Amino acid sequence: MRQRVLLLLRALEQEPRPPESQELDTTKDSISLQPGAELRRVRLAAWRVVYLLEEDPKLVSVLALRKRPPYQYDDLEELLKSI
Repeated sequence: MRQRVLLLLRALEQEPRPPESQELDTTKDSISLQPGAELRRVRLAAWRVVYLLEEDPKLVSVLALRKRPPYQYDDLEELLKSI
């Protein structure tokens, strides 16, 4: 699994918005992001990689790698504080 995660991270360097990724809804948690920033997740088997994509500068910050279930994305605000 570690190798698959590393391959995914290298792929995110080239394409930060792969078709299998989804933008996370931050409005329901009242999380405000800077303009040009997106909070996204990508599925990797039973795992989820949560990352922040910033346009200027081009930066992909991995915030969490969590197993699902039971992970429900309820700690997004806490994860963003860590950056």
